[in-house]
Amino acid sequence: MHTEINYETCLRYVRGETTLEEARTVRAWLADPANELLAQYWMSQQALESEPVRPADGNDPYDYASMRENIYARMQLDSIPTASAARPVMWRRWAAAAAVVGAVAGTSWLVHERGQVAEPTVASYATPYGQTRVVQLPDGSEVTLNAHSTVRYAATPNSERPREVWLDGEAYFSVKHMPNHQPFVVHTTAGLNVEVLGTKFTVYRRHEQARVVLLSGKVQVAFADTTKAKVILKPGELLETSDQNPSKVVHQAVQAAPYAAWADGKLVFEATTIADIATRLQDTYGVEVVVASPALKQRKFTGTFPSNNLDLLCENLAATFNLQIVRRQNQVILSNHPSSHHNP
Repeated sequence: MHTEINYETCLRYVRGETTLEEARTVRAWLADPANELLAQYWMSQQALESEPVRPADGNDPYDYASMRENIYARMQLDSIPTASAARPVMWRRWAAAAAVVGAVAGTSWLVHERGQVAEPTVASYATPYGQTRVVQLPDGSEVTLNAHSTVRYAATPNSERPREVWLDGEAYFSVKHMPNHQPFVVHTTAGLNVEVLGTKFTVYRRHEQARVVLLSGKVQVAFADTTKAKVILKPGELLETSDQNPSKVVHQAVQAAPYAAWADGKLVFEATTIADIATRLQDTYGVEVVVASPALKQRKFTGTFPSNNLDLLCENLAATFNLQIVRRQNQVILSNHPSSHHNP
């Protein structure tokens, strides 16, 4: 029988009320980096609902540094404490989960006397080149990070303030609508902020450019430059700005799906110049792409490829344009094939 992981399930786990199979499922869930932020939020909620008791001997049951030393042994226990276990044991189980979360994410939370919780650090999640990552936020929203991207988010949301994230790179957002209509805001270093209530969209911030593409719902784009009017996007619309020409704002209808295809493990090119393809490859794989001639950079290519197969894309580029493609360590060189008599 499948065990649903929610706050009550985790609470039963720390109380020692789960079965052996349920406990194993909870531990596996806690060890998944994609769940670390939600787990941390549940821990803080439990801290507010309980009143931990400090041992009379003065030892701090929340000494996470020492707990981390034996955390992996704890997480692989085959026996489950009984429901009558003392409260410090319950809190050690939360602490064990927190240690795993902290070891992966570099974030932390501390429980003080009388059940007070210190302000949690802002959680930060990043992806290396060639990988994407799904992050579950405490409010139930989901962020899919593209390669070489970073998102930050407050570990404990405040229902009286907007939900806020800070993005560097590219991400696909699936935002959960809240009963109190709490806004969700994505901040970028481009001076462009995306305000939503519940929707699906992508945000791109690289190479002195910023772009928002709306797939469903409704978003409002605001600017740090308050002389610019806010722009409301409809599904299938794009908004784009450039640091080189900050006064220009592009707002137009587009085929939105290709802009989010990377979240499904695909690279989609539709009449895309080789120059733009080179930039995409650099952003995705961290490779330096050298295009031999300016004329070659302007040639256009259409196709869909799995994002985990750079070789397949290179083979198709070579066949389509009769190119010679040479890979040297972290460099890809595109040039006309010596046997070609065609000058693009």
